[in-house]
Amino acid sequence: MPSRYAQWMYDWETRLTSVDNNRVVRPLEWGLEWAEHWPGRDGLVPGQTPREWLEFFSRFNDRIIQTSDDFYSYRPPSDFRLERREVQVFSTREVPDPRLEAKVRGTYAEFLRFTSPVKTPFPENNLANARWFPVRGRRAVVLLPHWNSDALAYNGLCRVLNWMGIAVLRLSMPYHDVRMPAEIQRADFAVSANIGRTIDSVRQGVIDVRCCLDWLESEGYNRLGIVGTSLGSCYAFIATAHDPRIGVAAFNHASTYFADVVWHGQSTRHIRGGLHAAIELDDLRQVWRAISPMVYFDKFSRWPRNSLIVYARYDMTFLPEFSRQVVAEFERHNLRHKVVVLPCGHYTMGETPFKYMDGWQLASFLRTAFD
Repeated sequence: MPSRYAQWMYDWETRLTSVDNNRVVRPLEWGLEWAEHWPGRDGLVPGQTPREWLEFFSRFNDRIIQTSDDFYSYRPPSDFRLERREVQVFSTREVPDPRLEAKVRGTYAEFLRFTSPVKTPFPENNLANARWFPVRGRRAVVLLPHWNSDALAYNGLCRVLNWMGIAVLRLSMPYHDVRMPAEIQRADFAVSANIGRTIDSVRQGVIDVRCCLDWLESEGYNRLGIVGTSLGSCYAFIATAHDPRIGVAAFNHASTYFADVVWHGQSTRHIRGGLHAAIELDDLRQVWRAISPMVYFDKFSRWPRNSLIVYARYDMTFLPEFSRQVVAEFERHNLRHKVVVLPCGHYTMGETPFKYMDGWQLASFLRTAFD
């Protein structure tokens, strides 16, 4: 039986994950069309039946993992520019908080904009967007928020890092905030019951991160890091495994396989609702291996770096047993890392007092990790 504190935390987590009532249950879609332009497709034929589609994606995942440096490669954009734009919230809630809207009304900030090397059918999503928090020096990080974050989340942390002499590019992940297609209210196209589109979204997020590193280098920053939370942590790990320029990495929540989070996580229960009748967990894990941090530890180990892993003891989205498996892999590969376990859950990590505990751990790590 859980302790009183644990039960209180689980109840709090459940309330927080029940606030949004605009989650949509969608049936399994294989999304074969998304794979048409992925590197390494030559010779792979999807067939005509669900069993053949499962085999197609499973074999494609084998090929992606083996040649992932090609899959996550890209042609650098040629249209980097800074734009001064009005700050907007881009809330994913059915009823946005009017206080947040009022807070930013009439304020402006600089945003890095460029054409994403990964082209999708949605023009809004094809234009990458990253809010720029500049500071002079050589240290800079790319910051990746959590799934369905609004455009204001983590801005306070960005300013704290500025005070410490670290510049920050806060990247809008694919299908988030200003990149969200008009037909959806939430970033449902980033993680969904569509197999191919979800893989493509992760690929795009990883490549957009690497493009941000290109721009930072062009601006004179040569001590580069990354910070990712939840889904952003997944993107951050895969980007770090494929880019030697990232010398410092902070993973705020950590998990093993993409499919396990979707299948077991409380915040993705609506996605499982569309999947469980059509596919088994083992098969889902097979077709989403190529977007799972667990398969890239050997490649992550190619270059020395400092890493921080923060996870929550009462997490009902990234289950703690998965986070402990990630830590075990860091130890098995003799990687330089620090582990912090907070006495909260996934969503409660964004609540007082835990958000300050988390922010302090992230800032304290980044303050010295570049040394």
